[in-house]
Amino acid sequence: MLLVVAAAGVAASAGVGGGAGGDVAEADTAPAASATVTRQTLADAETVDGELGYGPNRTAASRLAGTITALPDTSATVRRGKALYAVDGDPVTLLYGKVPAYRTLQPGVEGPDVEQLERNLKALGYTGFTVDDEYTWATADAVRAWQDDLGVPETGRVELGRVAYADGPVRVEGHEVEIGAAVQPGQSVLTYTGTDRLVTAELDVDDQRLAKRGEPVEVTLPDGRQVAGKISTVRTVVKSGAANDTSTETKIEVVVAVADQKALAGFDRASAEVTFTVSERPDVLTVPVAALLALAEGGYGLEILDGGSSRIVAVTTGLFARGRVEVSGDGLTEGMTVGMPR
Repeated sequence: MLLVVAAAGVAASAGVGGGAGGDVAEADTAPAASATVTRQTLADAETVDGELGYGPNRTAASRLAGTITALPDTSATVRRGKALYAVDGDPVTLLYGKVPAYRTLQPGVEGPDVEQLERNLKALGYTGFTVDDEYTWATADAVRAWQDDLGVPETGRVELGRVAYADGPVRVEGHEVEIGAAVQPGQSVLTYTGTDRLVTAELDVDDQRLAKRGEPVEVTLPDGRQVAGKISTVRTVVKSGAANDTSTETKIEVVVAVADQKALAGFDRASAEVTFTVSERPDVLTVPVAALLALAEGGYGLEILDGGSSRIVAVTTGLFARGRVEVSGDGLTEGMTVGMPR
């Protein structure tokens, strides 16, 4: 005979995998309430507030000393090969890549930054060199042709500060200086974002399990429509307190990409909701977690109510989510009535 030793308050903190057996026993007392065994899709999910926009801001800092002579308009899109801004009349050109510019490139130099530059030259239509990690005289000839088209001195070298790299096209968010301002190396010139509309959400560190790059999420737009999204970036950020507050708070910043950009076209800066689903169990039997009974011999059971009688049936527990738990056991079927312990 199975003995009931505790109510389901213990089970609520349990994980997956309670034991099951086919034995049953008569319940000692009538339950205070009842619930129904239902068949449904059970999901471990959480919904948080997010913001529709263009993702986190990035800063473009000058690597040159001089005077800012040109800036793109805010909200303008700058693409590969175009000027991100100009210093002393010469453009600082946007190229695509993840390796930051950190040195002058010239014949004899080797490295991944050389290959990145050559990939960009090829994409811009320049030829006559091999795309590899060696800066050859052929590369220098292509650079001279590029410099001629830009209207800058044809040195065959790419001096530090004359190119800036981003992952792709950028949208100018704001200016950090004005045209005519003197800048020094390291000084911020402008801020930018990507050009795709994205959703940014913040999670508490305890909820980091929700944020896995590449995982699908559901985005609810301000008008109630729901669109599919995918987590593209996850990073830890430290946020400062308000003025005169020296405390900090660590958050998990999650950026969600949405393939259906047309669905977001009517929104610039607006709120949205992001639903993260960690685990999902389709078409399973579930009961309220509070219906579980802890059994003396281990595992959990349910009190099955049938007319004026009741019996205890051992069950195996699966996923716990949103106050319900997946259950299975001999003879357990959809529609059964189960007791809720006092």
